[in-house]
Amino acid sequence: MSWTWFHRLGSPPYVYGLARRLTPWFAWGAGLLLLCGLYGGLVLAPPDYRQGNDFRIIYVHAPSAWMSLMVYTTMAVAAAVGLIWRMKVAHAVAASCATIGASFTFAALVTGSLWGVRMWGTWWEWDPRLTSELILLFLYLGYMGLRAAIEDTQRADRASGLLAVVGVVNVPIIHYSVVWWNSLHQAPSVMRLGKPTMPPAMLLPLLIMLAGFTLLFAALLLVRLRGEILNRERTAAWIREALEA
Repeated sequence: MSWTWFHRLGSPPYVYGLARRLTPWFAWGAGLLLLCGLYGGLVLAPPDYRQGNDFRIIYVHAPSAWMSLMVYTTMAVAAAVGLIWRMKVAHAVAASCATIGASFTFAALVTGSLWGVRMWGTWWEWDPRLTSELILLFLYLGYMGLRAAIEDTQRADRASGLLAVVGVVNVPIIHYSVVWWNSLHQAPSVMRLGKPTMPPAMLLPLLIMLAGFTLLFAALLLVRLRGEILNRERTAAWIREALEA
């Protein structure tokens, strides 16, 4: 088995060029899917028989929550690769994930609070799912704060990378919190064993939104990754050639 592809992904010039080529494809795909998903969820999907139209916040809340976990997992894996194989590009990927993941997590918490005040009559409960999601936001903020506090890039990569890898233990806790403990948060209705419990007219727009958010993350990651590589490689000769191209 050839590992050429793996070594090429460790090359800043190659990754920068690849990111520049792929960004428009992910961005246009994300835009199209998000428009279709929002129209399907906000216009075509019928009201829920218990929650009425209040349930429609799920089309932003659920994808945001899902992406908060996916982005952190991506960040932790990239950090682990950077720590094990000393790949600067992997650390750049991890650093690029942090702000995006924190934004998704914040959106999940805010939209969850908006739903909670309507369904539970309160903006916040120290529910296992909500509390562990809040801890995830603190992990993102801690990662970014640690990077900002250390001037030396290599030391910042190692310290923040270790935090990302250790913090990944919170991801399965968030996912299974509604199963392991008594929770006000509803049980999984899509990401579960067996058939989803949502009717197809509600489920399809949600799946489209999940796909759209995933492509949006990919597009944002590639844009931020290009900036991170430019900052790290600003003295390299290939930077001038890439910018002129």
